Amino acid sequence: MSVIRHHIPDAMLASYAAGTLPQSFSVVVAAHVSMCAQCRAALEAHQAVGGLLLESCAAEPVSGRLRQDVLAQLDAPFTPEPCYDRSGIFPGPVVAAMKGRQPKWKTLGMGVRQDILMADNSGSVRLLYIPAGQAVPDHGHNGLELTLVLQGSFSDETGQFGAGDLEVADEEVDHTPVAGASGPCICLAATDAPLRFRAFMPRLLQPLFRI
Repeated sequence: MSVIRHHIPDAMLASYAAGTLPQSFSVVVAAHVSMCAQCRAALEAHQAVGGLLLESCAAEPVSGRLRQDVLAQLDAPFTPEPCYDRSGIFPGPVVAAMKGRQPKWKTLGMGVRQDILMADNSGSVRLLYIPAGQAVPDHGHNGLELTLVLQGSFSDETGQFGAGDLEVADEEVDHTPVAGASGPCICLAATDAPLRFRAFMPRLLQPLFRI
């Protein structure tokens, strides 16, 4: 794997540690953390601080009924969630989002393909396959977009991104990502609002492709 140069912003990592980051962004952050020792160490530091804060909080009295309900839930049978390990280029959190299956690619045009892993009112997360040398249509953002490179590379107006790198693009970023010439680029991308395309055809097809 190439050297990771683009990391998770510290405020976003703190939000992830606190459990307040939207699910779509959490999938991308979890995938990056699984690939990046630097961000993994930073996350552990945030979690340690959170633990210390909890220990310093004053105890809150609870009713006997609430105590009984909590203890009953601890004793109740449960089915553990399946644990997914890395599969090829896909980190464990991505394999979990795919529920252990292989990508179900759908064509967007010009060889670009996508697989929507999840989508709700808070945002969406998808896999993108971009052929070598192919550009994604020029676009801006109505919210936040996180793009994690899983294989290959891409470059745009903000820099170059290789495997493990995370690009954070907000409303101020307009760009035209282009996959590297050495091979296809596979990315994990999450957004909390539709993209803002300049060209007519991408805008026309945007509702169909759910981007």
